[in-house]
Amino acid sequence: MRNLDPAQFQALIARADAVLLDVRLPEEIEIAALPGAVNIPLAELGARMGELNPEAPIAVLCHHGVRSEMAGRLLERNGFVDVSHLTGGIDVWSRVIDTRIPRY
Repeated sequence: MRNLDPAQFQALIARADAVLLDVRLPEEIEIAALPGAVNIPLAELGARMGELNPEAPIAVLCHHGVRSEMAGRLLERNGFVDVSHLTGGIDVWSRVIDTRIPRY
């Protein structure tokens, strides 16, 4: 799994073949979200990873980067071949890339 900074993450999710996976809870998504993200909370990922293509580049996002790293490791253990996560999560994204996204 690759640990990406905000600029690297932004470049990855701009790719047409990349899947942006947000592993936060729905109530967190209501506060701050990136458009086009697939929301599968970390606690549900084991049961729902069949909804994702294991061959596609997966870019995982959470609040501060802890859950996204855990999710990425879980995906890799289950055969996903191209997994990255945003170090610092949406919190760093809202400070570095898009200040219109609320911090919480």
